[in-house]
Amino acid sequence: MYSIEEIKELLAAFDSSKATALDIQMGEDEFISIRQKSAKVTAAAPAAAAYESPAAEVQVSTEPAVPVKTEAKTEGTPVESPMVGVFYSAPSPDSEPYVSLGSEVHKGDVICLIEAMKLMNEVTAEKNGVIAEVCVENGQVVEFGQPLFVIR
Repeated sequence: MYSIEEIKELLAAFDSSKATALDIQMGEDEFISIRQKSAKVTAAAPAAAAYESPAAEVQVSTEPAVPVKTEAKTEGTPVESPMVGVFYSAPSPDSEPYVSLGSEVHKGDVICLIEAMKLMNEVTAEKNGVIAEVCVENGQVVEFGQPLFVIR
């Protein structure tokens, strides 16, 4: 179960990312689903939940969200972000990046981290190849489905 502070932090990251959708699995039968179609963001719990959320709707005072889908410019297979969070190219600030332009990768190799709700999530290569493009910068907030790398 996530604390209210963690949920508020995630909502702030979601709002600043201009993402339009976010789903969080909180347990076997509980999840948060957030969709932003205009200036309104709604958070809903499943019907199976035995409680009612005190904040079922959150009003956000921003302009309507515009879906941002950054397309990779290089030919190859894009590696997309599996979640909204902060992109990290290395395991720690004083470490070398997992991969860089021209790095050879194998399916399953860790190529970056995405921090979401204070958890570091490893992103792995989906196929063997060479990093043909790095699409984001270290420390950048990324959206679900946003290209991170292109593997050729």
